[in-house]
Amino acid sequence: MNRRRLITLLGGAAAAPSLLWPLAARAQQPAMPVIGFLHTESPDGFTDFLRGFRQGLKDGGYVEGENVAIEYRWAENQMDRLPALAADLLRRRVAVIAAPTIAAAMAAKAATATVPIVFLVAEDPVKLGLVVSLPRPGGNLTGVNFLNAELSTKRLEHLRALVPGAARLAVLVNPANPPTTESTLRDLEPAARAMGLQMRVLNTSTSREIDAAFATFADERPDAIFVSLGPFFTGRRVQLVHWATRHAVPATYAGRQFAEAGGLMSYGTDFVEGYRQVGIYAGRILKGTKTTDLPVVQSSKFELVINAQTARMLGLNVPPTLLAVADEVIE
Repeated sequence: MNRRRLITLLGGAAAAPSLLWPLAARAQQPAMPVIGFLHTESPDGFTDFLRGFRQGLKDGGYVEGENVAIEYRWAENQMDRLPALAADLLRRRVAVIAAPTIAAAMAAKAATATVPIVFLVAEDPVKLGLVVSLPRPGGNLTGVNFLNAELSTKRLEHLRALVPGAARLAVLVNPANPPTTESTLRDLEPAARAMGLQMRVLNTSTSREIDAAFATFADERPDAIFVSLGPFFTGRRVQLVHWATRHAVPATYAGRQFAEAGGLMSYGTDFVEGYRQVGIYAGRILKGTKTTDLPVVQSSKFELVINAQTARMLGLNVPPTLLAVADEVIE
């Protein structure tokens, strides 16, 4: 072998590792973290909430598709699917699970005792067994408690102020969401009695059952409607508002999305803000904060929204006292 060929071979051998080095460096770079998003509903009607969730992540420096990935799992209101969906997220090796409903949080908790879980629930998370206490959650769960179930009495008071002559109240609840249904009725029944209202409870857990509930109004028309809270009703707000309008019955709802869709009035927590807080906590966990160091956030922002156009259509005069405390009046 001549000297020139020997130098060429040695040069090639020296260059080979340098060619491989960028590949090795890329292989050693950490993979993009993955967040699991577990929900009882379908994505229809949740655009605003998801925007809030992503904004919370962005506040912490995370943008979906750029430096974080999100795996979405929707149960389509089939609660028995939640355990399998939670297990699937764990197989994807998610770094944290966002579970913005009671059923989703319970399913995620049953599936793992190690992967961090951030919930958004209307009930007391201590009573639900999700955390040990609000300031010191313990375990692998923390999140947001938006207290809407405890606002049922106040919602009824606002409805009565707007419809003072009401005597018969129809209450729509979702039996597939037992904790919320039980707490809503527990608070609502004594309040209705004190106001002299006859309360009729209608179970609705599907779109068809909503249609069937309103069909009964032909024989027994209520003077007012109280729609319970929960993602099931939020996802079907257009259907609910449509039927309430068609039957010309005043109705109260738990979130401003209903009033924006043409519903008469709503009173409750700012849900978009709740989802944003879930995103903030998920981002902090990705940066290394433990769930045990993240106290449960209790929502303190409540909104009364009145749709004045709907009130006029129903022939209702909104009293000045109600206008004075309204956070927004939609014209």
